[in-house]
Amino acid sequence: MRNANRVLTLAARPTGFAGPEHFTAATHPTRAPEPGEVRLETLYLSIDPAMRVWISENPGYVQRIEIGDIMRAGGIARVVESRADGLAPGDLVWGQLGWQSAPTLRAAGLEKLDLGLGTPENWLGLIGITGLTAYFGVRDIGGIRAGETLLVSGAAGAVGQIVGQIGKLEACRVVGLAGGADKCRRLVDDLGFDAAIDYKAEPDLAAAIARACPGGVDVFFDNVGGETLEAAIGALAIGGRVVICGRISQTSLAVPYGVKNLGLLIGRRARIQGFVVSDFAARFDEGRHWLATQAKAGRLQQKLHVISGLESAPHGLGMLFRGENTGKLVVHVAD
Repeated sequence: MRNANRVLTLAARPTGFAGPEHFTAATHPTRAPEPGEVRLETLYLSIDPAMRVWISENPGYVQRIEIGDIMRAGGIARVVESRADGLAPGDLVWGQLGWQSAPTLRAAGLEKLDLGLGTPENWLGLIGITGLTAYFGVRDIGGIRAGETLLVSGAAGAVGQIVGQIGKLEACRVVGLAGGADKCRRLVDDLGFDAAIDYKAEPDLAAAIARACPGGVDVFFDNVGGETLEAAIGALAIGGRVVICGRISQTSLAVPYGVKNLGLLIGRRARIQGFVVSDFAARFDEGRHWLATQAKAGRLQQKLHVISGLESAPHGLGMLFRGENTGKLVVHVAD
């Protein structure tokens, strides 16, 4: 099958969780590269919450995926054949590969991995887009400062686990929100969070946050949205900042939850700001070097949740929204 490209295309738009029934599999011959292109073998694909948005709506920073299109996804691939300067067979690259096993793509859209910064596994999360999202989100958008209290939702997920660790490196008190006792234990015991709240076990999330953050929340890094966002707003300290990174609890809902306490932002002199990590592309080297330095010193770690086979990608997307993953969810396509 080395001369075949297996692809998964969008077949139907989901109204709830996405799954295998919303995608169609096909196999095509590989295409020889033209000048400026490379033929690749996909090794890993990233599964990210934004993918559920892309198949339903236009989020404003990329076009939505149309029916019949190959599913968009970032990943790591090996160069098999090159007609592009700077890339040779055997090189590893990161780029928007899509759900396909052997794409031929423009080299201009790919980034050659600097393995001196970290392993391919680290490029999948810790020093890749996931780590950069955490780095710029909590530092530039959140403006985190030593001595502050940082609250992180989706704290056991891909971005959340790194955000919390950065908060600890910046001498903050860090509290994580996660679903399940095992995830909460890992946040405290393995990642050094000061406290973790199991939102599934709390009948009153706002009260639980107030107990864990008695001085108020200075920065809330939100990956979840909805009622979780509302509860955190209620706990904001004067001058609190809310970083909107994601809304995974709302994306699959027909009618998203309406946050009702935004008026509190006035008296708290607080602000809410969303961001897209690509806005910081000119500073990616800065972020990667900082993240790589912390990782090499043993001060920053990640957990990968790996599933196998391109055909498992649609199931993986559903796993993400059912909270079945711990850490960064990736698909292992080939060695």
